[in-house]
Amino acid sequence: MQQTTYTTWGTHDSHCQLKLVDFKANENHISHETQGLSNQHLVVRRGKPFKVTLLFRNRSLNPRTERLVLEVSLGHLFESFPVQFSDERFDPQSWSAKIYPGDIHPQSVTIHICSPVLSAVALYNLVVHIETIQNRRSYAVGSFVLLCNPWLKDDPVYMPLDAQIEEYVKSDYGVVFMGTHLNVRKRPWSFGQYEPGVLEACLTLLQVSPQHLRNKDNDFSLRADPVYLSRVICAMVNCNDDLGILEGKWQGSYRDGFEPTEWSGSADILHQWVSSNYSPVRYGQCWVFASVLCTVMRVLGIPSRVVTVFNAAHDGDGNLNIEECYSSTGEKLNFNNKDSIWNFHVWVECWMRRPDLGAGFDGWQVVDPTPQETSGGIFCCGPCPVAAIQQHCLRAPYDTSFVYASVDANVVRMIVRNGLVVERKVDTECVGKLIYTKSIGSDSPENLTQTYKNKKTEVTCADSPLQSTVLVNGKVRYTGYTTPLSRHVVGDARGMSPGLEVSLRIDGVLLVGESIVMCVTVKNQSSSPRVLMEHLNAQLKEYNSHPQDSFWKTHNKVHMKPGEVLLLHHTILPSEYESVLAADDIVNMAVVIKDVRTEERALAMQEFNLRSLNITIEIKGGDRIQIKREHKAQVSFINKLSKTLNGVVLTVEGSGLLQGKQEARMISLQPEEKIEKMVSIMATSPGTKLLMATLSHSHSANMVSKSFHKVSVITA
Repeated sequence: MQQTTYTTWGTHDSHCQLKLVDFKANENHISHETQGLSNQHLVVRRGKPFKVTLLFRNRSLNPRTERLVLEVSLGHLFESFPVQFSDERFDPQSWSAKIYPGDIHPQSVTIHICSPVLSAVALYNLVVHIETIQNRRSYAVGSFVLLCNPWLKDDPVYMPLDAQIEEYVKSDYGVVFMGTHLNVRKRPWSFGQYEPGVLEACLTLLQVSPQHLRNKDNDFSLRADPVYLSRVICAMVNCNDDLGILEGKWQGSYRDGFEPTEWSGSADILHQWVSSNYSPVRYGQCWVFASVLCTVMRVLGIPSRVVTVFNAAHDGDGNLNIEECYSSTGEKLNFNNKDSIWNFHVWVECWMRRPDLGAGFDGWQVVDPTPQETSGGIFCCGPCPVAAIQQHCLRAPYDTSFVYASVDANVVRMIVRNGLVVERKVDTECVGKLIYTKSIGSDSPENLTQTYKNKKTEVTCADSPLQSTVLVNGKVRYTGYTTPLSRHVVGDARGMSPGLEVSLRIDGVLLVGESIVMCVTVKNQSSSPRVLMEHLNAQLKEYNSHPQDSFWKTHNKVHMKPGEVLLLHHTILPSEYESVLAADDIVNMAVVIKDVRTEERALAMQEFNLRSLNITIEIKGGDRIQIKREHKAQVSFINKLSKTLNGVVLTVEGSGLLQGKQEARMISLQPEEKIEKMVSIMATSPGTKLLMATLSHSHSANMVSKSFHKVSVITA
C-alpha cells in the first residue's frame, strides 16, 4: 500500500473524494517480472498493463456524473488521458487506462494502466483527476518506475526465449573469464540488481548524466531508445567526462581506494558511489567497468552479458596493425606505447534492435565502458553491432572500426638489433584468439569467436550505405572512413625465414609452485647443415601492459642436419620465479633462433599465466540459504606443493554475508597438511552472494590465491 499526498482544486462537497491508492506492488511485480528490484517504488515494464486501486472516502465513482483522468509526468513533460470503461485491447502507441466490468466496488475502483511500448525508462509521477461538469479535484498519488520489456515483441529489446531472458536480464550472477587463452580463469561476479538501493542508484545515474543536466526534457524524450540509453550509461560507468561511477587505474599504488581485484560485485560499488554524493569509486579495470555496466543494463531491462576477448588489440593509430619489437635475444621491447595487445579485455554485449541501421544489425551490440578512446567526444564505446564486425561493415555506428581492430587486427613482430629491424613477421591469427561469455544456466564458457570473425569468405554489406570495404590477405581494409585503416603488410606472412622454422609450446599444468616446462621445435628446411644459437627469455607482464625486465633467460648452441627437426626442452623451476611472480601476472616467453653463418633469425612467443592454488569452500546444508538465518561455512586449503609454506594466512570475506574479514593463521604448513576456518554467515537481503577466500604465505608474498563460492539467498 502506497500512501499518498493530495493537492485538491474545487469545492469540498458530496463528490467522490480519494482516500488512498493501492499500487498493488506485489501483484504487479509478479506480473511484470520485477520482484525484488525495489521495496520503495512500484516497478513495471513498458507496454504491459498494471493495476492500481483507488479507495474513496465516502462512496465510489459515479460514471454518469464523474470521470477519471490520469496524468503521468517526467519533469516538464506530461501526458493526460481519460480512464475508459472498456474491455478492448490497449493501444501500444499511447498511454491508456481502462476499468473493466466488475472493477467498480462500493468504495473503490481498480484501473488498468498501460504505457506505450516506446516509453522512456524513468521514474514517473502519477496524478489522478476526478472531474465533474462543475469542478476538478486532483491528487498527486505517487510514483512508479518504468523499465524496458524484453518479453514484449514490439519492444526494441525483445528477446524470444525465456531461458535467454532468465540468464541475461533476471540472473544476478555471472562469470568473468580472465587470464590467457592457454589458461582461462573463471571469476564469479554478483551483479546485485536485487540488493536494496541498486535500482534507485541506476535511475540516479541517468538523472546526473551530462545529457540530463544539459536538457532534461530532451533526455527524457530520448530514453525510450536502448541505443541512446546504452551510450549514456556506458559513459557514466567511467568518470572521465562526468559524475560517473568508477575511476580506472592500471598501475601504481591503490592505497587510496580498492584494488580492482578486491571487488566481487556491483552493489557495493553502486552504494559507495551514491553515498559519496557521486564521487568516483576507486578503482576499476575492464572487468569491473563491464560488470557494473551489465548490472545497470539488466536492471533497466536490457538483456546484457559480459564478454571476454583474449588477445584484444588496442589499435591507437587506427591502421589495423599492432607492432611488437623483440631484441635479438628474445626480450620484448617497449617501443610503441600507442598500440598494445591485452591478454584479455572485457566488455558487454547488449541485445537490441537497430532501426537506425536495419534488421541485419539487430541483436547483440558491443558496449565497452572502459575508458580507452573517445567516441563523439566522450569516453564511451558502442553500441556496435556484432554482425557489423563479422561482416566487416566498419562504418556502422558506433565505433565499429575500433572494436573490429580489437578482435581482428594483425600483429607485426619485429626483431630489432642496433636500432634496425633485422626480421619481421605478420601474425594474422593472434588477435581475438578466443572470445568467451558465460553459458546459459552454466558456469562453463560459450565460445563466441565465430560470431565476430569471418575470415574465410568475403562478406559485403549488401544494399547498405555502409558498404565500402575490401579484403586484403583475408582481412578487411576500409576505403573512405574518417580514420584510415589501410593495411601495410610487411615481411613474409609465412614466417621470418623460409629456411628456418621455430615454434614454442608450453607443456604440463601451469600451476603456481610447479615447474614451467616448455618445448622449442626447430625445423631446418634447407639442404645444408646449420649451427644455430637459441635464445630464450621470460618476462613478467600484467594483462594490459608491456613486459617488465627479464626474470629468466638462457642461450644454447645447436647443431642441425639438413631437413632435421629438433625438440629442445627447457624448465623454469619454482625457485626461479616465485620471488617475482604475483598471482595475476602473466609470463611473456620468447625464443629467437639465429643461424650463426647466415644471420637468419626466427622468432616464436607465447604468453601464459599460472593457475593459483585451490581453496575449498563448503556451505553446511547446501548453497541455498535462508535470509536472516545463521549458516556455517567451512573454508580449507591443503598444501599440495612439495615444500613447506611458512607464515600462512587464510582470509574469508563476503559482502552481504560476513561483517569484515575472518582469518586463520599457521606458522608453517607441511605438504598435505590442511589449514581451515569455520565461519558463520547470515544474509540480510535475497539474491546471489559470493564468499571469497584468499591464501597468502611469507615464502612468496605476492602469490596470493583466491577462490569464490556462490551462495543463493532465498526469502523462505
